[in-house]
Amino acid sequence: MSIRFVLASLVFMMVNAVVFGVGLVSVLTLPSLARHAFDLIPAVVIASFLISAPLSWMIAPRLRASYWRQQRVAAGN
Repeated sequence: MSIRFVLASLVFMMVNAVVFGVGLVSVLTLPSLARHAFDLIPAVVIASFLISAPLSWMIAPRLRASYWRQQRVAAGN
């Protein structure tokens, strides 16, 4: 297994929790969606898994780069 895959799998659960929380809060706070919460919450669960995988894959390389932010700023100047 690559280091990127290991980091992405560790980050996946944290990203999934945040995405699920945002989806669940949006479903439960909007009155038009709250009426259909019984049907929408399983969709939020599935969507959070599908969205979290690519997000964690993009975040993983940044965890390895110790000076990623400084290099990006220096490259832009």
